[in-house]
Amino acid sequence: MAAKKSGGLKIPGVSFSWKRALGITQAKQKFARKTGIPTTKSGLERKVGKAVLDMINPGSSKKTTKKKK
Repeated sequence: MAAKKSGGLKIPGVSFSWKRALGITQAKQKFARKTGIPTTKSGLERKVGKAVLDMINPGSSKKTTKKKK
């Protein structure tokens, strides 16, 4: 049986985020869009992993399509 979380009254569907209230989330989103650098751990891992794979095997991530004449 799972242990219950102790602490205040929870209302389903209602939550509060202090980061969103202070504007931290929006600032991170704007930074990521302007610089192209992800601010999440998983996003950064994806970007670094792709860069490493591109160095090992250049052109593997690019799709080559031939135009019909």
